[in-house]
Amino acid sequence: MGGFFVCALFWNEETNMSIDTLNALRHDINEIDSDLLVLLAKRRRISHSVVEYKIANNKPIRDEAREQALLEKLISYGKSLGLDAYYINNVFQTILEDSVLNQQAMLQKNLNPEAMSESHRVAYLGGQGSYSQLACHKYFSRRPGKVIEMGCSSFEQITGKVESGQADFGLLPIENTSSGSINEVFDLLQHAQVSIVGEVTHSVEHCLLAMPGTELSHINKIFAHPQPFAQCSRFIQGLGDIQHETCDSTFHALQSAVETANSAAIGSAQAGKNVGLEVIKSGLANQSENHSRFIVVARKPLQVSKQIPTKTSLIMATKQQAGSLADALMIFKHHQINLVKLESRPVPGNPWEEVFYVDLEANLDDLHVKQALEELKEHTQYTRVLGCYQSESLQAVSV
Repeated sequence: MGGFFVCALFWNEETNMSIDTLNALRHDINEIDSDLLVLLAKRRRISHSVVEYKIANNKPIRDEAREQALLEKLISYGKSLGLDAYYINNVFQTILEDSVLNQQAMLQKNLNPEAMSESHRVAYLGGQGSYSQLACHKYFSRRPGKVIEMGCSSFEQITGKVESGQADFGLLPIENTSSGSINEVFDLLQHAQVSIVGEVTHSVEHCLLAMPGTELSHINKIFAHPQPFAQCSRFIQGLGDIQHETCDSTFHALQSAVETANSAAIGSAQAGKNVGLEVIKSGLANQSENHSRFIVVARKPLQVSKQIPTKTSLIMATKQQAGSLADALMIFKHHQINLVKLESRPVPGNPWEEVFYVDLEANLDDLHVKQALEELKEHTQYTRVLGCYQSESLQAVSV
């Protein structure tokens, strides 16, 4: 009995010592993490001074040769500390990209001071937890000012609020890597009196969401916006004879799932959590890499620095004659302007006539771009620039 007491006492002391040691180690890690945050903040402040020099001397924001040399040096030094190259590369790629994005945001702020305010009213589709809301947070995270969110029930309502001045910006999904272009938005841009001033891409992770305790086998109805239905078509087909009901937004689909017994909705895990739904199944999309691209619109266009990657989007209607589209596109080749998207849409009220949506890697302030657009008039019935805006691309530009 005495031996048992001694062993038990020894075990308790060992356990307490182990817990104390673990707590001490965790404290040390927390201290190191805090120190890392202080150093990262200091690095960002110094990079702000760097961009001021680049603005004054008309230097490109990104210097890829220097970044590559820096990464090689850091990887070599890291190996001597016992760190592997993959880990170092991932960490510093994130740090370098953050630096570039913040420098680009500072440059745009310097170029468009009138667009900066203490608050931004942003209209987007759906409500809390929608992919549009998540994309909104991502886009405005690097822009000063408080974001006042305005959930809308349709794309027309979004542009309407921007046109009327009720919203400063609108966020519209334009294409998805799985389901392709969102035609309703392309058609809306034909007549909406707004300018594209930005873009943002957000990863989409569709989940099947239902009330807690609901089994997949008990679900007889699924609510979703048409886009999630299209992007998860293979999963839906595999469920067999289940009712599908389309909703004007993911937010409304979630509400319907809450109010309807033995039903589910397709949306993000966070969106479901916000309304009391839990994930029944994740990874529903046809493609594992599923991303949506959004455009940001405003009433007035913004000026974009030549020191950062830029896109220009436009609509054009070619003449009704053989080779007119080819002639128009050859203008971009002649001026060495890269065309990154070409989309055709029918003209409402004019059967068999189409307009073309074009995305260019170009800045309207460049002389050769101005010349190209002037020449384009000779081969088109009309051309309308939808916007010139900062591209999400982080590649270096020549100035």
